[in-house]
Amino acid sequence: MVMDGGRRKFLSSVGAAVLAAGLPAGEHRAGAAQRRRAARRGQALHPFGFVMHGGAGTIDRSRMTPEREAAYRAALTGALTAGFEVLQKGGPGLDAVVAAITILEDSPLFNAGKGAVFTSEGTNELDASIMDGRTLKAGAVAGLKRIKNPIVLARLVMEQSPHVMMVGEGAETFARQRGVEFVDPKYFFTEERWQQLQRQKKEEEERRGGPPRRSGLGREELAPDERKFGTVGAVCLDRAGNLAAGTSTGGMTNKRFGRVGDSPVIGAGTYASNETCAVSCTGDGEYFIRTVVAHDVSAAMQYGGRSVGEAARLVLEKVGRLGGGGGLIAIDRRGQFTTPFNTSGMYRGHVGPDGRPRVAIYRD
Repeated sequence: MVMDGGRRKFLSSVGAAVLAAGLPAGEHRAGAAQRRRAARRGQALHPFGFVMHGGAGTIDRSRMTPEREAAYRAALTGALTAGFEVLQKGGPGLDAVVAAITILEDSPLFNAGKGAVFTSEGTNELDASIMDGRTLKAGAVAGLKRIKNPIVLARLVMEQSPHVMMVGEGAETFARQRGVEFVDPKYFFTEERWQQLQRQKKEEEERRGGPPRRSGLGREELAPDERKFGTVGAVCLDRAGNLAAGTSTGGMTNKRFGRVGDSPVIGAGTYASNETCAVSCTGDGEYFIRTVVAHDVSAAMQYGGRSVGEAARLVLEKVGRLGGGGGLIAIDRRGQFTTPFNTSGMYRGHVGPDGRPRVAIYRD
């Protein structure tokens, strides 16, 4: 698929959606100056595009009520609109990514932020990452238990620390120093996620004593409505021609021993380079780490001359051959984008210069 092209005036304001993301005022001033310089260089003529996902997996149409489907579509549409508003006003892609992902982190529908799944100990541990395609700078956080919007902290790690990744208590100490919003761990409790944990624990107990059954998704078999990777992510091309990507997740239900998946791993779950593309992944994290999916898409383009669609398809096929399931979203420097997945569905959507959000869930 190809994102509709467009040529519009380059504006310097960031927009309300970005202000809602809680970024320092200095970042807005710096971004505005950068956009003015880009406009003087004639870079305002780039098309722009924004793509999001809300997780892939076994998403069965027959199990989806009309009300729940409408809720998912509304949440994705709201996030896409927030990202579009930033880009339409000439804002940088990083602002658009943060503005949109925070909306999904605040929704209980997605396995990120408020809707995070539970670990085997009955806690919630959140991970996120973000990357700037222009500078190749990146920030990531993992094992958070009290941060309302992990994507905001990931960006601060990228822009206000010398590091790429911070985890656990250390990351939260840094967050406190930077004035990031904390919440009581009870904020992340949702009855639906809690019941998912109880069902998985029950299934685990029933299987004890025998080998675990395996599903086609490369993980222990779950109830049909729970084989879903609820990670959320966004990729975009802004009007200055810069690419950006971000990903946020609550991990996997019933995870143990401080497990961390691909979402906060730069090159596995998230990657962006202005030379190629921006990528955000969702799926069996262990497989996406082992195959370095996000960077592999970029490498297939840079060294193999593949289009973004062909590169994404080839890399995801490699994941599938190993037994991993999931999907990804990617957009290249010309605004071409792709949203492949090897599961029955993936919450996804895109919006281009026409401002019309388009959302899809199933294969058709």
